Amino acid sequence: MKTIPAPPPLLTEALATFDRLFAEAGTSGEPDPTAMVLATAALDARPSARTVLLKAHDARGFVFYTHLDGRKGRELQANPHAALLFHWPRVRDGVQVRIEGAVEIVSDEEADAYFATRPRGSQVGAWASKQSETLAPVSRFAERIEQVEHEFEGRDIPRPHRWTGLRVRPGHIEFWYGAQFRLHERHLYEADAAGEWSVRMLYP
Repeated sequence: MKTIPAPPPLLTEALATFDRLFAEAGTSGEPDPTAMVLATAALDARPSARTVLLKAHDARGFVFYTHLDGRKGRELQANPHAALLFHWPRVRDGVQVRIEGAVEIVSDEEADAYFATRPRGSQVGAWASKQSETLAPVSRFAERIEQVEHEFEGRDIPRPHRWTGLRVRPGHIEFWYGAQFRLHERHLYEADAAGEWSVRMLYP
């Protein structure tokens, strides 16, 4: 089993803060604490954003899963940098966590292990969906689902080759704490070009 190198102390501190806030979000009534906005940009610098779900996080980064041939997958392969935003309005007086960093594809072993935990219907959908492509006629999706169900009837469904996980390796983590009169509290952890981490407060 591959050993994960110990992260720098300030990154460890930032990740521990994230873990505490994530746990609070889980007990505060947030509809889905794992929901995060993912922002990407194509090579023409035009940004796009959508909500995805956090499926794993550790010292290596924050992982979500998608089709590599969908829009976000294509953009992240061409320009492997992304920003994430968690917004938990029911935690304390409102909390946001902003994460920016380089993106890498997770190992096949990690992706296979996660795919095996998904409900069978979600596994079928991963095969049937041509993510982000035009769907016409609408009935075509139901037909593709039926085809996949028939193909894998009575056996386990393997992970599609182009469906995998993407990991955002943080180089920038900001914790934003809401306060009255917009006197918010902001703590920014960031790494420089040499990988040295620092922390500072920002004006609201």
